[in-house]
Amino acid sequence: MFRNLTLTLALASAATLALANPQATIADLDSRLKQIGAPKVEGTDTVAGKTVPAMFFGDRKLNNNYDVVDAIRRAHGATATIFVKDGEEFVRVSTNVLTPEGKRGIGTQLARNAAYANIVKGQSYCGPIDVLGTAFDACYNPIKNAKGDVIGITYVGHKK
Repeated sequence: MFRNLTLTLALASAATLALANPQATIADLDSRLKQIGAPKVEGTDTVAGKTVPAMFFGDRKLNNNYDVVDAIRRAHGATATIFVKDGEEFVRVSTNVLTPEGKRGIGTQLARNAAYANIVKGQSYCGPIDVLGTAFDACYNPIKNAKGDVIGITYVGHKK
């Protein structure tokens, strides 16, 4: 019986580690978005009282739409965010990250951190990060339009 319990715990631990893999989680997020359609910015929209570019995948606007990020939380237990590029900043337009007040952190900007430095060069970032005061193992991928310009970011994080 002890042997079966040890094997069960080992399998459960391995499954938890697989679920907490930021690289696998961001691959799932990016795949889900790709299935919706090609990314583009078209017009503007209001997010948390701010006017920002409207981020689309295919015909589906992601600003103020939480279906995909909430699906990532259900599937992986992870935080997930879609950012749109607004000038030199990246603004959260869809997220399951909550503020200390318990509201979605939309309308807030990506901090000027290691992820920001990589993204502006068109590169991904995976590693430790602080998101609104909480430590995460995270991955950020640039969202590029058909011309190859960075127009946004996908993010996922697993709490440390």
